[in-house]
Amino acid sequence: MARAGAKGAITADPLDFTGWPEPGWQRLVRFAEEFVIVPKGVGAGEPFELREWQVEIVKGLFPESGRPRTGLVSLPRANGKTTLAAIIALYELFASGTLSPQVMVVAGTEQVARHTLKIASRMIELSPELAERAHLLQASIKVPHTGGELLTAASTVAALQGFDPSLLIVDELHTVTADDWEAASSVAGKRPQSLTLAISTPSDSQDSVMFELVKYGRLNEDPSFYFKEFAADQGCDLFDREQWAKANPALGDFLTADGLLSVAKTMREAAFRRYRLGQWVGANDSWLPFGVWDALAVDRHLKDGERVVLGFDGSASGDSTALVAVTLDFHVVPLNIWANPGEPGWRVPRGDVGDAVAEAFDRYDVVELAADPWGWRSELEEWGKQFGDRRVVEFNTGYRNRMGPAADRVYAAVMEKKLTHNGDQRLAEHVRNTVAQQTAVGALVQKDKKNSPRKIDATVAMIAAFDRAAWHGRKRSRKAVSF
Repeated sequence: MARAGAKGAITADPLDFTGWPEPGWQRLVRFAEEFVIVPKGVGAGEPFELREWQVEIVKGLFPESGRPRTGLVSLPRANGKTTLAAIIALYELFASGTLSPQVMVVAGTEQVARHTLKIASRMIELSPELAERAHLLQASIKVPHTGGELLTAASTVAALQGFDPSLLIVDELHTVTADDWEAASSVAGKRPQSLTLAISTPSDSQDSVMFELVKYGRLNEDPSFYFKEFAADQGCDLFDREQWAKANPALGDFLTADGLLSVAKTMREAAFRRYRLGQWVGANDSWLPFGVWDALAVDRHLKDGERVVLGFDGSASGDSTALVAVTLDFHVVPLNIWANPGEPGWRVPRGDVGDAVAEAFDRYDVVELAADPWGWRSELEEWGKQFGDRRVVEFNTGYRNRMGPAADRVYAAVMEKKLTHNGDQRLAEHVRNTVAQQTAVGALVQKDKKNSPRKIDATVAMIAAFDRAAWHGRKRSRKAVSF
């Protein structure tokens, strides 16, 4: 079996395609059935049989005549985009008849591009016929009989220089800039016959190279440009299962309806429409659906000595500042929100903020204070000395990789009704003011526009407190189990 590392000479004979269809979609389908093994999930360990919708795609990419130079497949998540790309890549390397085929997989980052390489490598490992005819290296696949190789790179002009791919696969086109797309297209166009194939979910903005290509593909006027879009109708009901099926060809196969239902209940609507229904929606919209926050209000007050996590988001000058408490069973109570009453030159009363923090530590069993350090680092250092460094921690709300997942966890708790609050109208206003930008790391909460008077500091403080309360709750559960 092929493994990464140094290789000896290949001793197996070349694959024999005598009696097979000529290079094209029919050969690709047969190649998958005879030489590719399903690496995981439904049908794992069995020969790969392309579904009808997958056959439709490869027919468009590898027709019997008039092969396109560019292909774009817009497809929601969890429908096997990367797996299909890996099969197409293996066909190009082993069975396409291309002289010295070079397959390049590019994406916004090389880490993303390597997903296809990993799946293709695993398919080779599972197939004795392919494994004895290929070298699997850490960053590439080589097939000596055809002179073929598969490489990965970031989709940048510099990374693509010097290559001559017969097949260029652009994974997640929505992460690629217009300049990098043009560079990739020009590299792939060096050979008399080559294919640039982009497979992606929609972008979070119509101001993107992907949307321009989608609009071009929808015109259906260029035989050299193959376009296939799987998407629900714009404006459809979020829970319309017929629309789910329209957008997700794998639904009922390796994508389950109950799994999709769970996601629909907990994912932000804009994100669900984009990632799961294949629709084009704006990046910025209300963070929570209308009315769901107000419905979670309960008549509950914090008791003296109750265990809480505090979240703090402060302004350096005239903006608002918030101190929010979250219990370990996720009840939210804002302790204070300081906002400019409309006075010119008003500044946050730092002394009052410090008094409020001290009062909270004195009145409640504060497990932790999670505070954004921007503009308040000296106060955080002082609070750490006063209340203990392990109880006062920095929570950088400007760090996308932390805030995105944290905001998504709060969103899921709201939608699943696992969170309550005391009905404070100041907090409700901040929540209503909050919009979200969907990114690869989650929803980034923000104002509706820069320098907007619509404040969201209490929302940010709540997210920080909730995230740390959830962490402490999980930690306590693990201790209980181990005991």
